[in-house]
Amino acid sequence: MLRSNRVFPMTDSDKNSSKPFLPDFCSVRVLFVVILSAELLAILLSLNQILLSQSFIYDLALNSLSVQWIALSCIGLLCISKGILNQQSIRNAIIFSFLIILLVTFIISELAWQVLFSSPYGLSSISYTHKIFMIRALGIAAILGGVLLRYLYLQHEWRKNIENVAASRLQALQSRIRPHFLFNCMNTIASLTRSAPKQAEEAVEDLAELFRASLLEFGNLYPISEEWQVCRLYLRIESHRLQDRLHVKWDIDTIPDNTLILPLCIQPLIENSIYHGIEHLAEGGTISIVGKLEKERVKFDITNPIPKDSAPDHHEGNQQALENIRQRLMNLYDDASRLTTIEENNQYIVTLSFPYQTK
Repeated sequence: MLRSNRVFPMTDSDKNSSKPFLPDFCSVRVLFVVILSAELLAILLSLNQILLSQSFIYDLALNSLSVQWIALSCIGLLCISKGILNQQSIRNAIIFSFLIILLVTFIISELAWQVLFSSPYGLSSISYTHKIFMIRALGIAAILGGVLLRYLYLQHEWRKNIENVAASRLQALQSRIRPHFLFNCMNTIASLTRSAPKQAEEAVEDLAELFRASLLEFGNLYPISEEWQVCRLYLRIESHRLQDRLHVKWDIDTIPDNTLILPLCIQPLIENSIYHGIEHLAEGGTISIVGKLEKERVKFDITNPIPKDSAPDHHEGNQQALENIRQRLMNLYDDASRLTTIEENNQYIVTLSFPYQTK
């Protein structure tokens, strides 16, 4: 029996909470980007002053010092405040972040003026006044901070739009998989009704279990042991029709039963092996299912014999089904999943791999 209580759903609130409006300012990657961007800004400011100063290196050193202090202080405060910011609305988070940038810029610029320019032991003297210096610093911070926050907002909206489009496409893919999967099962049962009523009755019972699997949400994950049971139920239905023409070789012992996978991900590949391979061979053949766990990745090779001269429509139907599965995997794993095919020596080999996860 399939145990639907073992499904691990991902709700919309979970998705939203995992992708807040602002990036994680505590991460090393964001820190590196900020330091690099701040240094580029210091270079631009120094190039702008090159006509007014005799020493580019001197100006670059002063600009780098002040800009990096401002940037790192802003990052530090935003990192400390990330818990509060993530709980706010987007509008409030933008206002709060913008005020932090202006406040940090004001404090550090004032300290820089007092230490570097106003003090009798200052390093340099400049032609403009304290007021102009502060307005210049705050103006640059306001423009760059506004542009940065606007960029983060647009990126957030773009990411949310992509997720909505992906969810809509996933629903369309699911609506195509379920009828196709169940239609093939019903065809098999219909062919057994007159020739083997008892087997047809057993197939109907197996189909009832398959219905339960088909009703699971495809955006969720469930243990791979459930997928194996779906595959075996499906193969038992097909064995009533193909009888001795269908043989299956399993080699999946190295895959832990708690490995999470998308529902109806392996079963359609086995279904393709039957409908585009075994079914068109008078002598039948063997479907080989080999699974391995390698370097935190799950890999499957599903092999089946094919006729020497396959009809073009069979290949086309096979590729449509494979592309359907490939897009579902892409929606979940992005570029971390792989689904490839190869034909050699009258054998059709489908290789599927994705990251190993258990929770």
